[in-house]
Amino acid sequence: MDYEDILYEVSGGRATITINRPEKLNAFRGRTILELCDAFERAGDDEAVGVIVFTGAGERAFCVGGDVMEPTRTMQEKRQGHILGPRLASSMRNNGTPIICRVRGWCIGGGNELNIMSDLTITDTTGRFGQAGPKIGSAPLWWGCQLMPAVVGEKKAREILFLTRHYGADEALKMGLVNRVTEPDDLDAAVDEWCDEILRKSPQGLRLAKISMNTATDALYGSVNAGMELMALNHVYGPEPQEGIASFQQKRPADWRKFRDGEGPDPA
Repeated sequence: MDYEDILYEVSGGRATITINRPEKLNAFRGRTILELCDAFERAGDDEAVGVIVFTGAGERAFCVGGDVMEPTRTMQEKRQGHILGPRLASSMRNNGTPIICRVRGWCIGGGNELNIMSDLTITDTTGRFGQAGPKIGSAPLWWGCQLMPAVVGEKKAREILFLTRHYGADEALKMGLVNRVTEPDDLDAAVDEWCDEILRKSPQGLRLAKISMNTATDALYGSVNAGMELMALNHVYGPEPQEGIASFQQKRPADWRKFRDGEGPDPA
């Protein structure tokens, strides 16, 4: 397919997939997800590709999640996302080729879910990680809630998901959210080094290891499927996501008081 939102390149055994919306901090829309599905499936089926590098264009962000300035508003659009979201996750987790997520700058919300769906992550010191769900009246149900406890542990996962704080690269490394932190000028060299190491390994051995390690968390797909349906209903008909998205678009604090009993200022 012709790509509008991403870049795709294959060279020296490596496929590089880049979200190319730097003016939006690489926030994705439906078209972006569709193109990513195609690119990961294409790379996974290409026997000349031994490793995939997943990154974002520009210096400011890997990806900040869904584009809330252009949110999907109809049930038809949401159900399309219900199909494409799990398809992208499957195309990343089940293609058998190791994926290195290269992060510079913001890696937030759905962007961080893409990070934890990847096999390995290398970031530089500008990396900033976190989730946004409850901040905008939603939850990271696209593998975020499901995979985060396996990645960082149950208690830390609840902190990340409930408090929606941002974490620097060094703290992300300590909690296991990334594998390696470099200085900004060294990021590409570090990615090259790990790609070269992977390309010196058995393709079949890597494939078997990746698919086998995914077995336990593959059992969580039912939760993801239900979560996507709940998000479709909630985002179209739910007043809380409408308030969260409107507050972001209008650059004001969200007013959650009306969704709770009692009076008093909203602490958010």
